[in-house]
Amino acid sequence: MRIMIAAAGSRGDVAPYTGLGAELRRAGYDVALAATDTFAPLARDAGLEFRSLPADTRMRGGGTGRRELMRTAAAFITELGQGFADMVDKGTDLLLLSTTTAPLGWHLAEATGTPSLGVYLQPTAPTGDFPPVVTGSRSLGRLANRATGRFALRMADRVYEQAVAQLRHRLQLPPASPSETRRRQEQANWPILHGFSTALVPRPSDWRPGLEVVGNWWPHHDPAERLPSGLEDFLSAGPRPVLVGFGSMASGDGERLSEIAVRALRRAGLRGILQAGSAGLTADGDDVLTIGDVPHALLFPRLAAVVHHGGAGTSAAALRAGVPAVPVPVTADQPFWARRLAALGAATAPIPFRSLTAERLADSLGQAVKQQAHSRAAARASQHLATENGARQTLDAVRRLTEG
Repeated sequence: MRIMIAAAGSRGDVAPYTGLGAELRRAGYDVALAATDTFAPLARDAGLEFRSLPADTRMRGGGTGRRELMRTAAAFITELGQGFADMVDKGTDLLLLSTTTAPLGWHLAEATGTPSLGVYLQPTAPTGDFPPVVTGSRSLGRLANRATGRFALRMADRVYEQAVAQLRHRLQLPPASPSETRRRQEQANWPILHGFSTALVPRPSDWRPGLEVVGNWWPHHDPAERLPSGLEDFLSAGPRPVLVGFGSMASGDGERLSEIAVRALRRAGLRGILQAGSAGLTADGDDVLTIGDVPHALLFPRLAAVVHHGGAGTSAAALRAGVPAVPVPVTADQPFWARRLAALGAATAPIPFRSLTAERLADSLGQAVKQQAHSRAAARASQHLATENGARQTLDAVRRLTEG
């Protein structure tokens, strides 16, 4: 049986599916990952077939305001949709669709008759429990949370409008708007599995049937892989350091962020590791080391704390390692996850990216590392995550869908 996983976005939007795909492959399925070309090595390292999706995942224009994000997202989705029809071959038996690809994948499933299942990294269904994750707003009360959740879905429909029209035309399907298609899926209780921990987001009681929270899908890495020797030497040379990294965020801000990070670390009396990422963080010194990409699962348990952008994957990795965090959210769903970490007690209060200074970061680092409450909360969350197996639950759902 052939399964196609379709995912698009930044590394954090794609890497978790390599672990999910590897679990499905071990169970005997043929698995392909469809993503943009940047992620071909991730797929192949996990033993998955790779299918190329067209689109440039880099942030265009560098804006983080809502209008700029809407324009960037619409351009990305339109480009993505142009080649989406080529993703599925006649041998595909099941489509697993991410948050980003589902509004396109539904039309492929309709045209080909291929069953599909949602595999989301963010909660998108309206609920009274919290406001929509993309708005970055605090809870407004149950009624207002649900209302803004429905509004956020309508805004997402607008982002997909042009891409959906073009895709349906190419697939020779009758016209149907994104909102019409979404409503049909909701009425049919289309199943969606959410790959995050109930420690961060328990399943809302007002969600419709078919929506489940199963636990994280962890990025695949080779069990034989080891940290680079230079990093191992640094880790062994003194007290546990703090990692500072912004993932795929903050491109072009590297010099400013590097200076802030080093000043904050030294002000707090801590050793540090800067992870270059898209921002290009870099620094030299006996008390600081610059690194590239390394598996979170190997590095994070060796740290005193993690300063990060609040992405879903990095937030979960810090919890899994039982390490306190200092979240510095930049945009999109990052403020949501940052607040969730803080509410657990596993992180300090978020520092908005635009408000980041060396002084604020040093103060937060002092709290995260020297106040045991954050470490204890992170350790409790780690124990909770250890009881969950998102990949195995997804495998069970795939078996029910295809064999039941």
